[in-house]
Amino acid sequence: MKPMTNFMRTLAAGAVVAVGLAGAAVAQDLKFFTIGTGGTAYTYYPVGGVIANAISKPPGSRPCDEGGSCGVDGLIASAVSSRGSVDNVNAINSGLRNSGFAQSDVAYWAYTGTGTMEGQPPATDLRTIAALFEEHIHLVASADSGINSVADLKGKRVSLDEPGSGTYVDAGLILEASGLSLDDVTAEALKGNAASDALRNGRIDAFFVVAGYPTGSLVELASAADIKLVPIEGAGAEALTEKYGFFAQSDIPAGTYEGVGATPTVAVGAQWFTSAKEDDDLIYEITKALWNDNSRKLLDVGHAKGKTITAESALNGIGVPLHVGAERFYREAGLLK
Repeated sequence: MKPMTNFMRTLAAGAVVAVGLAGAAVAQDLKFFTIGTGGTAYTYYPVGGVIANAISKPPGSRPCDEGGSCGVDGLIASAVSSRGSVDNVNAINSGLRNSGFAQSDVAYWAYTGTGTMEGQPPATDLRTIAALFEEHIHLVASADSGINSVADLKGKRVSLDEPGSGTYVDAGLILEASGLSLDDVTAEALKGNAASDALRNGRIDAFFVVAGYPTGSLVELASAADIKLVPIEGAGAEALTEKYGFFAQSDIPAGTYEGVGATPTVAVGAQWFTSAKEDDDLIYEITKALWNDNSRKLLDVGHAKGKTITAESALNGIGVPLHVGAERFYREAGLLK
């Protein structure tokens, strides 16, 4: 082999430097952004995955107009499973996560230090990116349980979901509105498929789920066992919606779950939050990416709830201020005056 000439050595050294600089540029441009969701069996997690995919555009991705990613340049977003609304708000507040989904009531109480968050320091840095979809409160029981109303839960074994979830908060409010307390039930803290399995095995009599319908774990449960959705209606539902403006009376349609008829219940908004400390330009670009035409296609096919996530409803029921970056996008888009 011929010895390397000075010229070749110079070329080789230059190539190494070029590769190193290119690698440094890629590393410098790369940004990570987490989205706290919920349990993997419920709605937050799969919807979070669709949104993370929509707003991501890793270095080296094909251009949007060539069929590639239409997200934020250099961004890798990830949907992170969590305990739910309260957990996500706390994680945003502490800086553990960049963003997260939460029920509108939980977020407002955290931001103001009121309601179920009274006595805790207000999460004054909490900011809204978008309202996403409506979540319905499911009270699930076996078809032959004899549980036909919230009042019938007295003395029963009921899963309220994990502390740190929005479901846990709302279950307590629903019991209270119907004249019951946590002391009137034997409370369990089961989530997702664990709650479904416990109901099928007779270890609990009922469980609460707050999620956009149809939610995966309940679809599976209804296909394997005879279940009912217990109505949340009458004086209890009216008391709840009158006291807390975030709740609205709404039905889960017949056929949403196999063998289950239309069921009156109450609903609350699911929204996407971040911290005021997040970079204004980054949140602007994320909000812009969320509502581009390519993301619309991903939302429409990515989850049953996706079609209801629209820019036109992105400001509905907002109780926490918009992030400056998100606000800039909505003003430019003519959605906010």
